[in-house]
Amino acid sequence: MTTNVTTLTPAGNIARAHAPGKLILSGEHAVIYGAPALAVAVRRYAEVWFRPVRISAGLSTVFRDISQGEFYPLKLLSGFKRSLDRRFEQFLKGRLPVHKILQRPDDLAVYTLVSLMQHSPVPGVGAIGARPAPGQLGSTSALPVGAGMGSSSATIAATFVLFENLLELPQTERERFERVRACDRLQHGKVGAIDAAAVVYGGLVRAQGDAVAHPAIEPHHGLLTGCGWYWVLHGLPDATTGECVSTVRAAHGNDAGLWQGFSDCTTALQAALVCGADVSDILRENHALLVKIGVVPDATQAFIARVKAAGGAAKICGAGSVRGERGGMVLVHQPDADAMAALMADSPGLRWAPLQVARCGAAWGPAPRPAP
Repeated sequence: MTTNVTTLTPAGNIARAHAPGKLILSGEHAVIYGAPALAVAVRRYAEVWFRPVRISAGLSTVFRDISQGEFYPLKLLSGFKRSLDRRFEQFLKGRLPVHKILQRPDDLAVYTLVSLMQHSPVPGVGAIGARPAPGQLGSTSALPVGAGMGSSSATIAATFVLFENLLELPQTERERFERVRACDRLQHGKVGAIDAAAVVYGGLVRAQGDAVAHPAIEPHHGLLTGCGWYWVLHGLPDATTGECVSTVRAAHGNDAGLWQGFSDCTTALQAALVCGADVSDILRENHALLVKIGVVPDATQAFIARVKAAGGAAKICGAGSVRGERGGMVLVHQPDADAMAALMADSPGLRWAPLQVARCGAAWGPAPRPAP
């Protein structure tokens, strides 16, 4: 007998799951070329929810701040997934730009649901004719979209956990990681493993190729306690992650020495975090490499220069942007809290906060409340 969502969640009840965002400490862009990357999960969350609706023939999406909602007929979901898979193949062949793979913002979460069902080991679930229950699928998020905080990966991971529980199809963290990574390629094209690793596993993660590790640093390290580490949103980038990745690949994809430089930075940063050494010079070197590949807009460079002048160090911690003046998320290391407050007082239009690491990854239930 096929598992039915409505048997697990009575009509009118809402089931929820959540996943943290992430910040890449080192290795963005380089991770695609085989270099390692370090990231932390951030205690800001995407939450995905499902409400069964008995009198309906499909899924209605209600994604706050993403779209005005779409309707997906249940009987067409398998064909919908196949069409997106074909579009991704066209992208790989150079016949379709990355931003044309998904036709609507809501497509990614619905693709995630169908992907889980089609890979299900449970007889009947995911087979031809098997469908999820009709209802509303929605999300809320504290993660800015397209700014380098992992909003799409977090939404995918939360969607997987939500329907793993509703359909009684438990996955291991490794299985979830692989599926989040596979789905995320529709949003960003050719991606590394670091985003999926951070939002699925939580904490501090290192990814290189298909391997994921969890570097051990002292539990009272400032990175984990939020002391001396901050995120600053330097505006939403004009270019998408996929566009930045494609532009960098065209200009620098074959520069092995450049990617080795990024790799050396990441290895040095990990070693410094583990032994408690100062990381300022490493972050500044990483920033210089990101400027070299052209993903740090001039205005963001000017802000990072101000951080340095105040005694700190900073770098973008996402794809950045190859157009415009907004670079997305910036990671700031500034041990002097008063200096950081003074710096941000001169930039009242920028959102910022101490970095708070989420120790756990994607999970069932509502998102934790923001820490005070």
